[in-house]
Amino acid sequence: MSIPTHPTGSRTPNRLIHETSPYLLQHAYNPVDWYPWGEDALAMARQSDRPIMLSIGYSACHWCHVMERESFEDEVTASLMNSLYVNIKVDREERPDLDSVYMQAVQSLTGHGGWPMTVFLLPDGTPFYGGTYFPPERRHGMPAFRDVLTSVANAYRTQRADVVQSGQQLRDMIAPANLAPANESSLSLEVLRVAESAYAKTFDDVDGGFGRAPKFPQPANLEALLRIWRHTTNSATLQMATLTLDRMAQGGMYDHLGGGFHRYSVDAVWLVPHFEKMLYDNAQLARVYLASWQATGNTYHRDVCREILGYVLLEMTSTDGGFHATQDADSEGIEGKFFVWTPAEIAEVVGETDARVACAWFDVTDRGNFEHKNILHTARDRDVVATELGITVAELDDTTTRVRASLYQARETRVKPSRDDKVIVAWNGLMIRAFAEAGAILDDTAYLDAARNASEFILTTMASAGDESDPSGDFRLHRTFKDGQSRVNAFLEDYACLGVGLLALYEATGEVRWFLASQACASTIMKHFRDTEHGGFFDTSDYHETLVTRPKDLYDNAVPSGTSVACELVLRLASFTGVDTDAIVARDLLARLAKPMGTHPGAFGHLLCALDFAVSTPLQVAIIGTENDPGARSLIRELHRTYNPNRIVGIVCGDMDAAIATEIVPLLAARTVIGDRPTAYVCEHFACRLPTNDPSELASQLAR
Repeated sequence: MSIPTHPTGSRTPNRLIHETSPYLLQHAYNPVDWYPWGEDALAMARQSDRPIMLSIGYSACHWCHVMERESFEDEVTASLMNSLYVNIKVDREERPDLDSVYMQAVQSLTGHGGWPMTVFLLPDGTPFYGGTYFPPERRHGMPAFRDVLTSVANAYRTQRADVVQSGQQLRDMIAPANLAPANESSLSLEVLRVAESAYAKTFDDVDGGFGRAPKFPQPANLEALLRIWRHTTNSATLQMATLTLDRMAQGGMYDHLGGGFHRYSVDAVWLVPHFEKMLYDNAQLARVYLASWQATGNTYHRDVCREILGYVLLEMTSTDGGFHATQDADSEGIEGKFFVWTPAEIAEVVGETDARVACAWFDVTDRGNFEHKNILHTARDRDVVATELGITVAELDDTTTRVRASLYQARETRVKPSRDDKVIVAWNGLMIRAFAEAGAILDDTAYLDAARNASEFILTTMASAGDESDPSGDFRLHRTFKDGQSRVNAFLEDYACLGVGLLALYEATGEVRWFLASQACASTIMKHFRDTEHGGFFDTSDYHETLVTRPKDLYDNAVPSGTSVACELVLRLASFTGVDTDAIVARDLLARLAKPMGTHPGAFGHLLCALDFAVSTPLQVAIIGTENDPGARSLIRELHRTYNPNRIVGIVCGDMDAAIATEIVPLLAARTVIGDRPTAYVCEHFACRLPTNDPSELASQLAR
């Protein structure tokens, strides 16, 4: 995204012009005297004795753009803001720590949250009032933004003691709660069975998903359901996952031409989305569709996975190898304009005959389903549509395949939504994992190359082994990269998500450098993020700047919490090494949270997956061979044929010889080829069954 310029060229840019975040740069020519978050802004607030107006959003946020047009571009509103406040603009994707702290404050005050987020702070950063979007005039029960600005500033001037007291009370409310004492006996499969019942109570058995509108994809909860089904074999549990996956991919939340999912559906039937596309959603959804194919053999889910990854390769991958963050909802200032169609537009592209088929399949009508146009979706079964059209299912498939390609090419001539092309480590870690697992399971080297390229980019561009502030040589990451600059100390979720992505890449390739880098991520987590007093992990490191509270997010939201991914990372690494020191910390946290995980599983989807790994006996598989050996590839293909999320894989077929690999990865120690042929070892607790060269025998051992 290029640096914006004011349309008239007459307005002087504010301080945000020196930032790299595309979201902050979008506001660089607002008449608001914006500051980025930092000591300069806080010092100005103290010096001028003015409160802080903190606005948090992100580049692909539709209502953030609306509030900018209505208020931040308005000269009168901006003048009021500049005279009464020190105004700070934050990109939530760049600073999830600030977003977490102040979102808790807004939710405590109002009972809900969202973006844009508007928070009023004392000069020391303590929040005392806040909300989300405020309109320019009073409407729908919401006060006008100018009225809010005036009344809050007046309270700060005339009722200072009350404001300070409210701020202190709010500060106490958002401090991390102490966790319940650990109870090792609570770590059992019973937690998953309790969660199974809780999921069923809110499941929509007609349209899939949980609860009513709006509906979010919740891939971590779908993955948890697949894992629970492996233990209980309850077909209703599998149906919760697969029906949801079907309905989402059939709905308008899925991009039927270009692949990839939009952020969420505003309705209960997955038809009308908020049109932004987020890297983290698509990374997690690619994995769960792939897992569903492994579990059920449903090739539709495999194809959706491939289309998601194809979209990411084409639209969201930089020339350097990193993955971009988001794609906007708006184009030409209109939400969804890039994605919607009329019957006439389709006929113009593919001709009347094919248009008849396309409109029937994608449910495109003159009336429309979104502001007099149509969001493409496939609500009906193929045989029903084919019968209605008087053609065979094969003819329908041939035509829709041809039409999709033509419509996609025509859509490419439209003005595209803008893209936030910064690289975020945590989200890249999720996508590295998706590509690595898909590369191994689908035997696709292009996917493995994408995972390698992104990993190489992050480790060479956004990582360091200590600096003048840390002479210990610890592995350190920056969170974001944009325009040649790495910025902001990385957070727990960055180290954890990258760590599991690198570990998946090691399992897919046998290239030990990824295993070593994954261990480095875990080491930094244990040294700098662990809460040694109350258990678990903080979101920020012990060398991070001091905020009004040190956040500790335990809940899995659209992005899994750093805590849940860190638990999974150290548990999986311990299964490779046999060293249980770090895994004890993870199991302690899981024991503390076992009860709420069972009763409120929707808030702990990924943590339930970590618990599943902790209470199961991971299957350890070692494959010893040589690089590109057909026999080794046959064993690896057989290994990935079945769904087993609690399996770990060590391979000696890659970039280091066996002696070095076995020294670094104890799972591989004393494993050798038998009869000069690639050999597989299936183990539990490092005790192995008879080694085999035969893929069918390997399949039999895996099944047992």
